[in-house]
Amino acid sequence: MTPPMEPAMHLGAFFFTPGSHSAGWRHPEAVPETDMSFAHYVAMAQAAERGKLDCIFFQDTAAVNGSAALHGGSPWRPTAARQVFPEPATLIAALAPVTSRIGLVATATTTYGDPYTLARRFGTVDHLSGGRAGWNLVTSQIEDEAGNFGFDRHPDHAERYERAEEFFDVATGLWDSFDEGAFPRDKQTGQFLDPARGHILNHAGKHFRVRGPLNLPRCPQGRPVIAQAGSSGPGRQLASRVADMIFTAQSDLAEAQAFYRDVKARAAAHGRDPAHVKIMPGLLIVTGPTEEAAQAHYRSLEALVDDETAVNLLSRLCGDLDIRQFPLDGPLPDLPPSNAARARQEHLVAKARRENLTVRQVARYLGASLGHHLLVGAPPKVADVMEEWLRAGACDGFMLLFPYYPKPLEDIVEHIVPELQRRGLFRTDYAGTTLRDHLGIPVPPSRYAT
Repeated sequence: MTPPMEPAMHLGAFFFTPGSHSAGWRHPEAVPETDMSFAHYVAMAQAAERGKLDCIFFQDTAAVNGSAALHGGSPWRPTAARQVFPEPATLIAALAPVTSRIGLVATATTTYGDPYTLARRFGTVDHLSGGRAGWNLVTSQIEDEAGNFGFDRHPDHAERYERAEEFFDVATGLWDSFDEGAFPRDKQTGQFLDPARGHILNHAGKHFRVRGPLNLPRCPQGRPVIAQAGSSGPGRQLASRVADMIFTAQSDLAEAQAFYRDVKARAAAHGRDPAHVKIMPGLLIVTGPTEEAAQAHYRSLEALVDDETAVNLLSRLCGDLDIRQFPLDGPLPDLPPSNAARARQEHLVAKARRENLTVRQVARYLGASLGHHLLVGAPPKVADVMEEWLRAGACDGFMLLFPYYPKPLEDIVEHIVPELQRRGLFRTDYAGTTLRDHLGIPVPPSRYAT
């Protein structure tokens, strides 16, 4: 009898430089210049590739966090250390020639910008990288972005998602502009383009009018892999319809299992194979050679956190409520709906109620992990938890966060990945060359396929 196959774990590296811990950049081992140093980005991307990770993943915000004061005349309170960083689609294009297998995922908003420019940009990276590009489709969170595009504030949450749905449809329509073999480039006949294999989109919708076609051949992956990070009701609906990979935030196993079941069921309702929708909750690991060393490492990070920075970070998820007026050691008050990251706000409130956390504790949790699962321990303990979540139907893998760079990334590649490989949970080498190969998801057919 053939033994049952082990579940295949997927791993991505979330590069949120100089660190996903609000004070991690101050750690003695940290290199805070990783935010703008291309040499460091190259070294880190190559380290992740040595670990055979599925992809590296870059967030984006088209603003400086905290630059838009909520009330006239109030002081500017930067909400995190991370204030400057390269435009990520440009960065993944630059990283393509210095890597060979690892997927390259960049964030770009649908709230500001246009589908043609985005489809061309990410399609180009897919060609340059040989089929390793991914687009993290987001609807913009922080209100700071609005002022950079001529608006006083974001469109409402529901309207942002409505626009995102149409934006996706236009972008994917543009990626289908030409069939395979549409450019024979035949010197003998003089035929460069076969017009029978080209298509004009002629999209006219509520938010966009786009004629097309896109001035690129069909992508090596058909289209770039689509990632999505929304976990609200509209976010789940969008992700289940369009996403190949979902980056979510759960710190409780039961909560993660419920999210997993819900999104997989929504995907099936859209006529999709749920196995082709990979759910990867964020996981920030603080490790060391022993349990004692890991705990000491975590204490060294927490000693660097100041409450003001942590509370400022929390404040952007509190809607119009000024959380600073509440006692730090009192309970988290009821929060009005946020027009920013609504699902992250709901996650924090649920965690605070479940664990009876104070304002200070919620703020420090957010500051330590961006609201993602925080796991402290030696490699065997870390691997135990990761294996438990995978086998319990809570995830298809994890998006790994790092408190600072580059050593925590190197520790995972050198110690956590080998432990997972020994258990048969993670690949020992890449089986294919594209990001879709790594994720085990097929090339989508063109809408014009017969």
